[in-house]
Amino acid sequence: MKIKIVKTTDHDYKSFLTRLLQRRGNRQGAVEKRVSEIVRAVERKGDSALLRYAQMFDRVRLTRATMEVKPGEIEKAMTSVPAKDLRILRMAARRIGAFHRRQVQKSWGYRDPLGMLLGQRITPLGRVGVYVPGGKASYPSTVLMNVVPAKVAGVEEVIMTSPIGSDGAIILAAARIAGVDRTFRIGGAQAIAALAFGTETIPKVDKIVGPGNIFVATAKRLVFGEVDIDSIAGPSEILLLADESADPKHVAADMLSQAEHDERAAALCVTSSMAVAARIQKAIEHQLQQTKRRAITIKALEKYGAIIVTRGYREAIDLANTIAPEHVELIVKQPQKWSRAIRNAGAIFIGPYSTPPLGDYFAGPNHVLPTGGSARFFSPLGTYDFLKRTTIIQAQEKALRALAPKITHLARLEGLDDHARAVEARFE
Repeated sequence: MKIKIVKTTDHDYKSFLTRLLQRRGNRQGAVEKRVSEIVRAVERKGDSALLRYAQMFDRVRLTRATMEVKPGEIEKAMTSVPAKDLRILRMAARRIGAFHRRQVQKSWGYRDPLGMLLGQRITPLGRVGVYVPGGKASYPSTVLMNVVPAKVAGVEEVIMTSPIGSDGAIILAAARIAGVDRTFRIGGAQAIAALAFGTETIPKVDKIVGPGNIFVATAKRLVFGEVDIDSIAGPSEILLLADESADPKHVAADMLSQAEHDERAAALCVTSSMAVAARIQKAIEHQLQQTKRRAITIKALEKYGAIIVTRGYREAIDLANTIAPEHVELIVKQPQKWSRAIRNAGAIFIGPYSTPPLGDYFAGPNHVLPTGGSARFFSPLGTYDFLKRTTIIQAQEKALRALAPKITHLARLEGLDDHARAVEARFE
């Protein structure tokens, strides 16, 4: 197949852009109805619902005794994983830890002119649930990226759920290296419900993080408020800005690296040169013959892939900021200049050697990034996501007396007389 080339001056450009932007907002009523039933069943029936759904959806017969992975199983997994794999996982964990330690926030306070002590106390969450997808593939990098920042933040207990099968040794090894405290063989929307409400076996958590399919994402949205969540993750996406200095092979390879994730992944290249677009189109066509996930990649490229030709630098930047993609990559002559103009992106990859898989696995920054345009207001997962802030206020009589007339005036403006009386009572 040939990926389409779309000019911003084409009559069908706006319809393509609309379809791309609407991709983020698809809510399927049937899915939400089914997930809501699962969540309510787990809330009401606990473990019995989990065991029933494990057999129904994952074709796994579990008991309460086998739901949790035992320490001996983890040790066995560690010995079964090749030593080279363990070394690489440990090195990745160290790099992720080094980056996220720089994000740790500290408590602070000060005294104002009235002598009041004001401040903010930073404390880690007590218990966090991490969901790790299973089934078609194993994602040890997901374990590291979600668990290491929580541990760096000081979270007391990290609970991991995943539909771990017989080939889950690498996931268990990554969990051990990252510092997971307890692991359960539960997947899907039912796992999210179990973490949110707690069951006889799985403890209730304060926050749930981790990616998943549409059922997992819908369940996270439905339990938000009962617990905190990281975000509602959508399909992967990349927007690559290229000029005549870009090697078409590099551009094609990076676009395909994201398109292979999912049939709904969006792989875009933006350039102001038709000649560059044609060379990249040819490179993608050639590399597609060698990709192992060709069927998935082709579907993604047909529906949400494109090389977009703009009328210049400013239009390209405006387009990138409008789409607000998960990954923005800059393979241009002056990448630092371009990067300063990008306001909305989950992560920015600057220059030809900053390929997105570097960030996916080994650079150190988190690969859990905002998708579907949410980079306009969301940030990558980080240590700060596992910390909560508590306000501190300590006033002496002098301070309250000085502010009392203003406080009581504002309280009565709002019709809250007892608020005013609570202040006045101190000075009667």
